Amino acid sequence: MSPSGNEPDPRAGRRGNASAPLGSAAGQIGSAKGQPAGTPQTDHSGYSAIRSVLRIRPFRRLWIVLGAASFGDWLGLLATSVFAAAQVQGSTAKGAAFGGVIAVRLLPALVLGPIAGVFADRFDRRWTMVICDLLRFVLFASIPLYALTGASGGLVVTWAAIATFLIESITLLWIPAKEAAVPNLIPRARLETANQLTLITTYGLTPVFAALAIAGLDRSVRAATGGEVPGWAEPAQLALWFNSLSRLATAIVVAFGIKEISQARGKDHEHAGQSMTRQFVEGWRFISHTPLVRGLVLGIFGAFAGGGIVIGTARFFANSLGAGDAAFFLLFAAIFIGLAIGIGLGPMIVKEMSRRRWFGMSIVLASAAVMTLAFAIHLSMAIVGAVLVGAGAGMAFLAGTTLLGGEIADEVRGRVFAVVQIGTRLVLILAIALSSLLAGVGGSRKLEIADLGVSISSTRLLLLAAGAAGIFAGISAFGQMDDKKGVPVLADLWGSIRGRPLMPAEPFVSNGLFVVFEGGEGAGKSTQLALLAERLRGQGRDVVVTREPGATRVGERIRSLVLGTDEGEAPSPRAEALLYAADRAHHVATVVRPALARGGVVVSDRYVDSSLAYQGAGRTLPVDEVSWLSSWATGGLKPDLVVLLDVDPRTGLSRAAARNQAADRLEAESVAFHERVRYAFLDLAAADPKRYLVLDAGRPAEEIARLVARRIDEMLGNPGGIVHPRPAQGPDTSVQPELSEAELVTMEQRT
Repeated sequence: MSPSGNEPDPRAGRRGNASAPLGSAAGQIGSAKGQPAGTPQTDHSGYSAIRSVLRIRPFRRLWIVLGAASFGDWLGLLATSVFAAAQVQGSTAKGAAFGGVIAVRLLPALVLGPIAGVFADRFDRRWTMVICDLLRFVLFASIPLYALTGASGGLVVTWAAIATFLIESITLLWIPAKEAAVPNLIPRARLETANQLTLITTYGLTPVFAALAIAGLDRSVRAATGGEVPGWAEPAQLALWFNSLSRLATAIVVAFGIKEISQARGKDHEHAGQSMTRQFVEGWRFISHTPLVRGLVLGIFGAFAGGGIVIGTARFFANSLGAGDAAFFLLFAAIFIGLAIGIGLGPMIVKEMSRRRWFGMSIVLASAAVMTLAFAIHLSMAIVGAVLVGAGAGMAFLAGTTLLGGEIADEVRGRVFAVVQIGTRLVLILAIALSSLLAGVGGSRKLEIADLGVSISSTRLLLLAAGAAGIFAGISAFGQMDDKKGVPVLADLWGSIRGRPLMPAEPFVSNGLFVVFEGGEGAGKSTQLALLAERLRGQGRDVVVTREPGATRVGERIRSLVLGTDEGEAPSPRAEALLYAADRAHHVATVVRPALARGGVVVSDRYVDSSLAYQGAGRTLPVDEVSWLSSWATGGLKPDLVVLLDVDPRTGLSRAAARNQAADRLEAESVAFHERVRYAFLDLAAADPKRYLVLDAGRPAEEIARLVARRIDEMLGNPGGIVHPRPAQGPDTSVQPELSEAELVTMEQRT
């Protein structure tokens, strides 16, 4: 027996070909972003994308010198700390010297951080970078030079700390200038690949090479000198010399080889006459009043806070697992491995997904991984969680940096980058310090549950709280930045992975109601459509009766092509789908949207569902491809109500034959074809029952009309069917019925 009311046929779920893999395929907002399936596409990922970026000469030069400078900086960080520790005696003093030099590198962020971005936006960025690198060249070289003068170890350590403070202060001015300049060297479409290359080089390759170089240099020097190493040949001093010379090389290349950094900025900068204080205030006002930037800053800080808490509690967490220092180093390494994976592979996985959405989702991934660490009962589980934390943070940092470079105006970009760069440092250090303190103070208690040793400790509670806070930050950032309102997130992600990201509906404010009648051949759609239109016109409403295909002059030509019986001109299944989409695009643009915009009721004989059922299930084309094709053609416009008149194919075809008309191309198809169509319609209704009214087409026409009218009256806020007459011409002066809550929700979803 056919279904009635809103109950779909239970057999609908058993028709594999008819089932729409995207769920509510009838109204799925999809887009063939890029090129249609089967069309060769340019590879914008992997080695091809990297080669395309490195072909840009200014960026290639900058990347080479920055790679060398980054290698030198990591060498300098390690060498300065080791050098300072080597100048004093005693383990406590060595530890204090080592940690003190590291801490000194972070203090300038508190002092110069607020004005660093103003320098990048106020002065020529190329010469800012050149002057900063020349100063760093001198300061790095001064540390080993001062040691060669024979000064005491204490004085050498003091100068190393002072020089480090000055170097880091200068670096804070250099970073925003460099970050703000890079987007001006390359096309926006290549910015993400350029950021990938830079981040992997800076945080993935050069730290590892620097650590290996320090260890290898120490062994080589000692082997060459027989264990007696002269002061000038100490590995730490050699590393400092290399770091110094790398900065000199960067300054020379930027000054003479990358003049485009200056050329990208106009001579008459609109803020040149403003004071630095005014620029500083305007920069912070821009950040606080711009949802995109506010969401980016909030999300990036949340991701780094989560990573800092994981690092700060890693040693205590390793102890709670019954592991030692080796586990701590494994967890530490796992975060950076995940960071490299997220930066390197993330864009290849999500492909063309909105970077704003990807950013928020990456924050949530990193934070959820932090929460899972709280429940890890084995080291292997913890390592997987740490990798996911790093991957989420890496993807968020890449997406955030790309958005900042591509969507922030050049005149404020330096200040925004300064806030992000300096803020992430402070957040990271504070998170590490506070989490270490709280984890150490809280201690740990062990509770035996079903012979499983579960550690209930402050470390796990801290990870749990940090993960929850990070998820909240990620969702907040997502809400402020989302550029695809109304598009399901998971469906969008899955579509992006498959190469067809979903798109938001075309902006459109509707004041009317859109009703569609669907069903197989001989279901009685035309009869019910006429009865409904007559009733609504009797209420004084503006009613537009239309159909697909053939509602327009263009549509009539398409209708003759797709339904004509001339076998010599029968279109192929894909061509047929494209023709229906072409008719639908013109139909919606010229008939449906204008009528809805003026407040009319549009009643259509067939719409998107017919393509999904006939071309998707009937012709066995991929239903998801037909879905995004039709949705792109309509701009994502969904009907408010779909009345599905369900009829057995044999009954319907016999009704169609009784009309004494020649069967069109679809009516002439086999019974098996029409059975696939029928169950495709039922599957679509089952996937979105609130928007469908499924009725048994075998009922008397008057009874079906009453059920349809009852639903329409509810949606129009006119449950009693009260007539509200209004003039056919001129402005509408009648009192309109108050919209029901259901209609308000429906219209909000449509707009």
